[in-house]
Amino acid sequence: MSEYIRRLKERRANIWEQTKELLDAAEKRGGEDSKLTAEEETTYQRLNADLDAIDARAKELHEAEQRTKDADEAFRSLLDTPQATDRRGTDSQKDESAQLRAWLTGQTSSRAYDVRPDATTPSDLRALSKLTATAGANTVPISFYNRLVQHMIENSGVLQAGPTLLRTATGEQLQIPKTTAHSANAGIVAEAGPLTANEPTFGQVSLDAYKYGFLLQVSHELANDTGVDLMGYLAMQAGRALGNGFGAHLVTGDGSSKPNGVLTAASLGVTGATTAAAGVFTADELIDLSYSVIAPYRASSSCGWMMRDNTVAKARKLKDTTNQYIWQPGLQAGSPDVLLGKPLYTDPNMPAVALGAKSVLFGDFSTYFVRQVETIRFERSDDYAFNTDLITFRALLRGDGDQVDTTGAIKYFAGNAA
Repeated sequence: MSEYIRRLKERRANIWEQTKELLDAAEKRGGEDSKLTAEEETTYQRLNADLDAIDARAKELHEAEQRTKDADEAFRSLLDTPQATDRRGTDSQKDESAQLRAWLTGQTSSRAYDVRPDATTPSDLRALSKLTATAGANTVPISFYNRLVQHMIENSGVLQAGPTLLRTATGEQLQIPKTTAHSANAGIVAEAGPLTANEPTFGQVSLDAYKYGFLLQVSHELANDTGVDLMGYLAMQAGRALGNGFGAHLVTGDGSSKPNGVLTAASLGVTGATTAAAGVFTADELIDLSYSVIAPYRASSSCGWMMRDNTVAKARKLKDTTNQYIWQPGLQAGSPDVLLGKPLYTDPNMPAVALGAKSVLFGDFSTYFVRQVETIRFERSDDYAFNTDLITFRALLRGDGDQVDTTGAIKYFAGNAA
């Protein structure tokens, strides 16, 4: 995107120089001749139209980037909010209530309570108790737990593994150049002998912008009466649902009207021994898989493992020849676990261990490119379901993914076929 903007800027500067040259030439003629001729006027108008078009395009790109930043900030605010705002009042109201409650229950040493006329919530002082409803029980508010109890689900792990993430403001097809073969090794050439051709070969990968989306509907009553941060939850849930829908294709998509998944694009590294249980790998086979990927990819900071949770359980039980576990837990909170010295990521879309199943991936995940247009769009409509008094939310994401380096940067373990 930055290259496109640079070219746009250079084109604008070039057009502006042409415009100045046209005007300067007319000015140098002087007198009546300083006016633009009909041909010059046509050229001038064309150059100005080109400038206007470039300026409009630049403004669109700037606005798109600003929308992306604003949306990212809004979602970050929503997703990072630890709990909802208390709908029973503002901070000052809660402070007033807390002070009054502390005074009534004898938690303060003061014998008096100042009733301020400018208080947001006037204090109504009466001799009340909770013994009966009319004596005061009706005045005790019913508390609502202001955190929604959410069931947990597994999340897509491809984006955690460090792929190359491309964010674009528009969704036109994106061409990614790549090498498919490097030049062969140079050989010894005799004096005055001919040199042989030795060119690398190139190709390209096209990234599109497939649209993922769905609708959520919430009643006005729930939205107005709930004590939880419902909007924050819906935004988080929408992002998670879109991420999982997109994430499934980033693993197993076949590239036909959908992303080409990292598992689909990976090449065979190791096939399990036929003497093993159905599709199960050994510690030696995982070592072989890691060394089936060449050293430059293994040295990458984005090199790691990917498998599903129940496969990790099997890997955790494996030991090397010195009876040491080859799996090690992450040393810091939030850091991935380590298998044979490389980080391990889980993704529920990876196949389970089975005959012929590609149950384990290993390699440099930065060679897998993920394209995302703008950011997640989360929009609201009160009119879509007007007859049922429902608020409708729309969640949309546009993106694609493909393996750019197909020379063996990421490889898989396949369970034995028989």
